[in-house]
Amino acid sequence: MPPAPAPARPTPPPALPLRRRGPRPAVLATALGVLALVVVASLAIGTRQVPLDVVWAAFANPDASDADQLVVRELRVPRALIGVMAGAAFGAVAALLQGATRNPLADPGLLGINAGASLAVVAAITFLGVASPFGFVWFAFGGAALAAAIVFAIGSAGSGASPARLALTGAAVMATATPLISLLLIRDVGTLSQYRFWSVGSLSGRGIETVAALWPFLVAGLLLAAWLSGRLNLLSLGDDVARGLGVRIGTTRIVTAVAVVVLAGTATSLAGPIALLGLAVAHAARGLVGADYRWITAVAAVLGGAVLLAADVLGRVVVAPAELEAGIVAAIIGAPVLIALVRRRGGASW
Repeated sequence: MPPAPAPARPTPPPALPLRRRGPRPAVLATALGVLALVVVASLAIGTRQVPLDVVWAAFANPDASDADQLVVRELRVPRALIGVMAGAAFGAVAALLQGATRNPLADPGLLGINAGASLAVVAAITFLGVASPFGFVWFAFGGAALAAAIVFAIGSAGSGASPARLALTGAAVMATATPLISLLLIRDVGTLSQYRFWSVGSLSGRGIETVAALWPFLVAGLLLAAWLSGRLNLLSLGDDVARGLGVRIGTTRIVTAVAVVVLAGTATSLAGPIALLGLAVAHAARGLVGADYRWITAVAAVLGGAVLLAADVLGRVVVAPAELEAGIVAAIIGAPVLIALVRRRGGASW
């Protein structure tokens, strides 16, 4: 009687590849090129059209008596820098949130983090008389941190976090913060005057001192995001696998929370609570470069700056000579992305 054949060795499950959608360096270089073009458009286009040669002369051969050059240097340069900074922060923080929570709907606006930061800033204006951007940022950080803690504590209780629970908890935080903001605004006309551009998000009304006050926080947040991006690739495989590969899960999540608070607080301090922008650019980045968070985070940051600044430029021309706030235009761009995401998933579980 022939010997029984040896049992077949089980085939190990295939590794989950980081799907590649395109040549990543080329995608990043193209995004940077688009950002540069949008910056030039932001300096030249507006209620007052400025020829490109005058834009160049404003830096290469400044003339204090030239009104067009003054518009470029004093008004449009700070506006362009604020748009790039805030958009980069919104894009990076959305990528971090989606990677850390494995939640396709994670966004500082949808999760109530922006609303918490805004409420803290309004309270600071009303009760403490804070009026400078450098003063705003501390309260924006505190409000963002508190809102994030509430959302993740409630959304993760019981059976653990799920995209639907986190989104619902974030909606509850927003629903609570919004009337409180309104209540504080109607009590004080001065607060309303300072806060009104925040209600929809805007890049106007700030000078270069705002950039000078907040750029260190942006750089710190982006450096943390870069450090975290490789670890998010491992977290996407599951906590047990990531732990087996040497990732310190608790440390990674704490650092992620710090990065989220810094970036969301900075972005909200710069431009107000602009919703859906981060969600849109993070999903666009994923479609362009695949599932590697090292590239998603970088491309989302660049696209965030380009899209927010493009929204600001578009808002200057669609209702000229008036202006449509960048937050409104960005929401018009981001809302279809959210709808498309829901339709693509259909009835599948989150």
